[in-house]
Order: sequence, then structure tokens, then C-alpha cells
Amino acid sequence: MDVLAADFEKAHAKIWSQAFSFANCASIKCAVQLGIPDAIDNNGKPMTLSELANSLQIKPSKAQNLHRLMAILVKAGFFTEEQKGDTNIYYGLTSLSHLLLEKEPMNLKEFALLMFDPIQLEAWNSLSKWFKKDEEDASTPFETAHGKTYWDKVIEEPKRFQQLCDYSKIDSELVAKYLVTEFKFLFDGVKIVIDVGCGTGEVAQIIAKTFPNLKSIMFDEPYVVAKLEKKDNLDVVPGNIFEKIPSADALILKWMLHNWNDEDCVKILKKCKEAIQENGGKVIIIDPMSKINDIEPDKVKISVDMNLNTMILFGTKIRTEKEYATLFKEAGFSGYKVYPFLDIRSVIVVSP
Repeated sequence: MDVLAADFEKAHAKIWSQAFSFANCASIKCAVQLGIPDAIDNNGKPMTLSELANSLQIKPSKAQNLHRLMAILVKAGFFTEEQKGDTNIYYGLTSLSHLLLEKEPMNLKEFALLMFDPIQLEAWNSLSKWFKKDEEDASTPFETAHGKTYWDKVIEEPKRFQQLCDYSKIDSELVAKYLVTEFKFLFDGVKIVIDVGCGTGEVAQIIAKTFPNLKSIMFDEPYVVAKLEKKDNLDVVPGNIFEKIPSADALILKWMLHNWNDEDCVKILKKCKEAIQENGGKVIIIDPMSKINDIEPDKVKISVDMNLNTMILFGTKIRTEKEYATLFKEAGFSGYKVYPFLDIRSVIVVSP
């Protein structure tokens, strides 16, 4: 390209901008780890840099550089910046930083830390090496980087596993609250509902509490449900989704199918069909659905980024509605209906 060409300077600046996109990620992680949102919230009003540095117990020699970090976070929309007088600049919270507060029940602190975890970044950095591997190699980029699957790596490290559980708990509570309010109609006439692959069990627990005349069951591997407790209309059943799922009027699969390839998804769905066949029930799926044609830029970006991320971590993908429909047909289901949900997730109700 001619350095004097009209678009050279723009292209040059664009590449520099994209190359530094990691700065936002690292800055958000730093803000969470330092506790900047909580410090401002605890103060009850916007804070100056010196007040913020004192609250965070940052040494004076380092505090003089705090404005560099805040400049990136303000630009990204995480904090407000307001100058009062000639010198004092005050930093306040925005809707984004509110979701990073410890006191916020639906906070995304653990999600931010999980996404910026070095083990994930190492997997992304191994992407080119993975692409160059032999065709017979069926491993993922994550396995290229770490020599083991994502789940094996996380489970062997208690701190990381707890971090994943903490985020899963918050997200499950959020999903459950939506289900029992905005999607309450899905439980009309349902007597038994099973949270399949329940994780920490919040979905089944909140459903049981909301609908006392309904039996709610937490179903997952024995080591997952071992510490979960039965109570009133809440039951715990250990098992394997590839072997047999207890009979129910409704099954809930949350954050599951995108973790499995097409062949395994069909196997899971067939077991689900067997479980609801006698009752003529339904399978309620809450999972990402590709939004690459969405009018909202953020959803398009999440779709594209998450599609590559699932391939890197699990060797799977974010499916389109057409791809979901193919899975349902192969599993023997007669129909489905899609409802918009959070971020790029959808609620998909599948009928036998």
C-alpha cells in the first residue's frame, strides 16, 4: 500500500487501535481486583484520584499513575469523569460499573475475571499453532496450550473451580428469576420439572420456592449434586444425561448444548425426549443462539467472539436457529418455539 494513499493513515490507526484492544480487558480486570467500583460506591458519591488512591491503599509512587487506568475505563464507559474547579476531577459509577459491585446480586465480577483468566488467554494465543496441527489431531486450542481439556484444567484447581461455581450461581439465579416471572406461563400445568445439569442448583431451588405445588428436581452427576439438599418439593437425583433422565413434564437445559458437539447434543436431546414422552411435556433450553444478523452491534460482536471462544475452549460452536432445528429434528422432536432472552441467549421450547 502506498504510504501516501488516502486510506493508509486510517488503516494504520485502525490496526493500532485493534492491537491495543486487550487494554480494555486488562483494565476491567484490574478495576475489579483493586475494588474501584466498590470504593466509589462505599463513598456514596464520586471520588477524586487522591481519595480513590487512599481508599484503595495505593502507595503514592503508584497513585500518580492511577489516572492512566481511569482514562481507559472512562473511555470504555465504566466510570464518569467530571471536573470541578481548576484541578479536581471526580470519578463516578455508571450502569456498567454497577454490575461489578460486590453488593449487586446479579454482578458480573466473576464473569470478568473468568474471561480474563490467563489460562483462557494462553489458549487464544495458541490458536495459530492449533490451526497448523495435523488434520488427525482432534484437540482444541485450549488442549494445545495446556495439554488437557478446559474442564479437566478447571476442576483440578480449586480456586478456579470455585470462581466458576460463583459465577454459575449468580447467572443461574438471574435465569431462574426470569423464568418464574417473564416465562411463568411455561410452568402452567406442569407437575414435575427437572433442572438437567443443574450445576449449583439455583434454577431448581427458585422454581420450587415459586411454585410450591410443583415438584422440582436437581439432576446432575453424583459429584455435582452430592452437597445439594432435598427440601419439601425440591428433590435431588444423581445421574448421567447420556444414560437416563427421570420422567418429568418439563426439562430445563441451561448453558448446556453449546458445550457439546452435534452428535452429543442429539444424544442428550433423545434422552430428554424419552423423559418427557409419557407426559407429553416439553424441553426448555436456555442457550446462546447466533445473532450475527441482529441490528444491535453488541449482540453481533458477542456472537462472533463467543463462537470462536467456544471453539477454542470446547471445540464446539454457537448455533443458529437453523442449526438448532436440525438437531431437534434428528432427535425426533416435532416442533419448537424461540423466545428472546438475555444477551445472545434464547429460550427455546421444544415439543415431542
